[in-house]
Amino acid sequence: MYDPLVDKDIGQGAAYPSSYWATQTQTGASTGAIVADQSTDIVVIGAGYTGLGCAYQLASRFNREVTVLEAHQTGWGCSGRNAGFVLRGTGRLGLAQLTQRFGLDTAQLFHQEYGAAVAQVRHMIADGNIACDVQPEGYLKVAHKASLGADLPAQADFLQRHFGYPVVYLSPAQLKSDYMHNIQAYGAIKFPDCFGVNPLALAQGYAAMAQRSGVQLYTASPVLRWQRSGNGFVVHTPQARVRCKQLILATNGYTAKDLYPPLNRGCLPVLSSIIVTEPLTPAQLQQSGLHHTQLIMDTRALKYYYRKLPDNRILFGGRSAVYGRDAEKAVYPQRLLSALKSCFPMLADARCDYHWSGWVAVSYDDLPRLCQAEDNVFYAAGYCGSGLSFSTLAGVRLAEMAMGVALPSLPIYQSRLRPFPLPVFRRLGQLAYYQWGRVKDRFL
Repeated sequence: MYDPLVDKDIGQGAAYPSSYWATQTQTGASTGAIVADQSTDIVVIGAGYTGLGCAYQLASRFNREVTVLEAHQTGWGCSGRNAGFVLRGTGRLGLAQLTQRFGLDTAQLFHQEYGAAVAQVRHMIADGNIACDVQPEGYLKVAHKASLGADLPAQADFLQRHFGYPVVYLSPAQLKSDYMHNIQAYGAIKFPDCFGVNPLALAQGYAAMAQRSGVQLYTASPVLRWQRSGNGFVVHTPQARVRCKQLILATNGYTAKDLYPPLNRGCLPVLSSIIVTEPLTPAQLQQSGLHHTQLIMDTRALKYYYRKLPDNRILFGGRSAVYGRDAEKAVYPQRLLSALKSCFPMLADARCDYHWSGWVAVSYDDLPRLCQAEDNVFYAAGYCGSGLSFSTLAGVRLAEMAMGVALPSLPIYQSRLRPFPLPVFRRLGQLAYYQWGRVKDRFL
C-alpha cells in the first residue's frame, strides 16, 4: 500500500480499494486524465471532500475558473474509505479539552463551527440531491469500563449546561435494553445530530456538484511538482502543465512525500482499518441488540467504532498496521473481527466479507489547521481521523480564505500545522503510543 512517509510519489490511476463502499457506489465522476496544457484561476490538488467542496464554492459562489487534479479516482483517499460517520467535531480534542486549552468562549465557538460543518454536509446532500444512504440521527459514545461509565453523567451535564447541547446520558441498563448487548459497555452519551452515510457516494455527489458548477476535474493526474512562475504557478502532471494564480492543497493524509514538505512534516499518517461482516440474521440482530442505525464509538485509547449498515451488515473499525507495507496482512481484519466478537459473543459465527484500510492525518497538537501556507498557497489538513463533516466545511473555509473573506476567530484558522519534532522518528512514537494504548485500555 502507498505510504506517505516512504513513497516519494502517490502513483497514478489506481483503482478503488476492494471496499464495501466500492461495491455499493456508482463511480466515475471525472473527465479522465489531463493531457493538454491549460491555464486556470485556481488549481486544487485532491478530489476528496475538502478539494471538491472548495472547488464547488470557488466556482459557484465566487465565479472562479477551477481545475481539480486527482492522482487516482474521485474519493480514492480517505473520503471514500472512511466509516461514514458524520460527527460534530474534528481532531482528537473534545469540548472539555478545548475548554481547558482555550477557555469556554473559544470552545463554544468551536462547537458552533462544528455544528456548521454537520449542517454543511446536510446542505450539500440536499442541494445536490446526493443518494448516499443517509441514516437516522444518533451517535453513542460508549464507556468500555465501569470506571469510565461513572464519569458520563458529569460529562453530559457539562455539555448541556455550557454548550446547550441536548445530549442524553444512557445508563448501562438503558443502553442494554434500547441499543446493544455489548458485554464491554457501561453506559453511553447519546449525541443527537450525527448520522451515517455512504462516504464514497457522498464524494461522488460532491464531484458532480462541482462539475455542474463548471469545475474541470481530472483523475489519474498526479501532481509531480509545482513551481512559482511570474505572479502564479506552473503545476506539472505526467502529461500536461497547468498555469494558475492560486494553489490549494487538499491532500491531508495522502500528501505525497515531496509535494509540499512542510505539510508532510506537520502530519503523522496513521492507518485505520475497517471490516464489514456478512449480513446478520434477524436472530443475530435481536440477540446483539444492533437493530438500530446509531453510530457507535467507545472510550478506548485505541478506539473501536461501528454501526449497522442498510443491508444489516456490521461495519467495525479500528487502528491497523503502522507501515503501509503491512496493511494487507491477514492479522488486522482478524483482530477486528475478534474484537467485534469479544464485545458481542452472540456474533461468534459472523464472517468478514470486506476489509480495507486508509490513511488519516494526525497533527502534533491533535487539531487540524486551515491556513495560507505562503503567498497564494493554501492547505487544510490534520483532521485526526474525524474529518467527514469538518473537511466539507474546510472546503468552504479554504475558498473563503483564498478569496479574502474573514474566517471565524478560531485557533485552527490562525496558524500552520506545527511540525513534529524529530519527524524521522514519528513512526517510533506511534509504535510507543500503541503499546501504551493497549496497556491503558486493558489495565488502567
